[in-house]
Amino acid sequence: QVQLVESGGGLVQAGGSLRLSCAASGLTISTYAMGWFRQAPGKEREFVAAINWIADSTYYADSVKGRFTISRDNAKNTVSLQMNSLKPEDTAVYYCAADHRLGLRTYDYDWWGQGTQVTVSS
Repeated sequence: QVQLVESGGGLVQAGGSLRLSCAASGLTISTYAMGWFRQAPGKEREFVAAINWIADSTYYADSVKGRFTISRDNAKNTVSLQMNSLKPEDTAVYYCAADHRLGLRTYDYDWWGQGTQVTVSS
């Protein structure tokens, strides 16, 4: 059974940092592209960042470029999202996703975590 479990969310002031982690079980992420998405209340789920399986290509939404960094540790079967200079508009539930092929859209991914809440106060 495939499970993706996110952790590291919480409440932070604007300008602060958080590091999200996604631990995978039931699949070996070394052959999967991994992505982070987020969904704010009343909005559709949107792409945040993605990384290919050998970690030589990363992609970011324009809204987070230069502030967020996606990384992966295939040996630990985890993927992380370092979020710096957080803004109130970053407030959302953040989801980890996995698929064999890299994509930037929600329907590109077959496996999803349950999400972790990130709240940025002004």
